[in-house]
Formats: sequence, structure tokens, C-alpha cells
Amino acid sequence: MHVREPVLQKVAIDSLRPTQMTVGMREVEEKRKRWRQYKDKKKSEYLGRHLIPVILGPKERHYVIDHHHLTRALHEEREKEVLITVVADLRTLGRDEFWVVLDHRSWCHPYDDKGVRHGFDAVPKSVADLRDDPYRSLAGELRRLGGYSKETTPFSEFLWAHFFRLRLKRKMLEEDFDGALAKALKLAKSTEANYLPGWCGPVTD
Repeated sequence: MHVREPVLQKVAIDSLRPTQMTVGMREVEEKRKRWRQYKDKKKSEYLGRHLIPVILGPKERHYVIDHHHLTRALHEEREKEVLITVVADLRTLGRDEFWVVLDHRSWCHPYDDKGVRHGFDAVPKSVADLRDDPYRSLAGELRRLGGYSKETTPFSEFLWAHFFRLRLKRKMLEEDFDGALAKALKLAKSTEANYLPGWCGPVTD
């Protein structure tokens, strides 16, 4: 678990830098729907409970290392600011060294919507430019259904997304998401998935 400083700041969402290339847009849409259900006071309380963890990087920029889906949802809802908490101060590092440190600390995930790793230059400069990965949506929905348990392993949902990417056709996710979800649930409970974080399939003696 990351130890997060109790110092809170309010910053512009447009100024936040992602540390990954994709999100599951179905999950973003769910967060948008939930956000619209809150009244003004509830919205403030919600943001107070969901701080955006960031790394303070070169040029005083804030790099998001969790809650990319929430940040994108708030951006889509035209919210201007969000509360952040600084996990680490890496302002003194040069750009290349900064990204190497993020990579080795599992604070970045430079993989595209096809599961292909890219150079750090390919990571978007804004949460508005994060691309949709339907397999990440599948992994997120599956966890909510109890297909696997929530884990502290960094980017665990992306590990599950890649597992399904190798076993389910993308066309199925786009045309029959519920059918793909049913197949994913069976796969998640199989021994094929027992190496993944949060696996909770049947155990035989």
C-alpha cells in the first residue's frame, strides 16, 4: 500500500497528467451516472472521500496514479477541480529518469487498447485523451460481479483485461457485452486464471 500524505490540494482537472493510456469507458459512464444522482452537498462529500493520488513530477505537474476512471468521468461532467493527495515528490528528476522511476514503482502502465506496450511519450497529456479499452471495462464489471476480489496489486484490472484479451474476441465485447461477461465469469473461476491477483476460483485438495 502507498503511504499518502494527509495534505490535500484542489487542482484543475485539465492540468492532471495520466500515467496510463486507456480506461474502460463503460466504467467511466457508470461513474458519470452515479455522479449525476448526487446533490451538491453529496458531491462535495464524495470528492472528499475519493482523493486523487498523484506524483508531483517535473515542472510541478501532477501525475495521476489511481482513479483515472473517476477523473475522466468528472471531466466529462464538466467539473473543473478535484482534490488530490501527493504520494511522492519527484520534482527534481529529469523527464526520462522520472518515467523510469514510475515504471519501476508500478506507478505507470504504458499499454494501449490492444495490450501493446509503448514508449512513455505515447502516454496522453490529458485525461480527456485516454482511449477506450473494452477489455478493461470487462475486467471492471467482472470484479463488481464477484468474479475476482479487489486487490492492492497495481493495475490488477489491466492484468485481468489482458487475460481476457487473449481468450475473447473484441467483436464479442462490442456486440454482446453481457454474453462476453458470462464467458469471462467462467474463465475467471477456472484454474487458467489462478495466477491473477484476486483470483477466487474453486480450490481442490
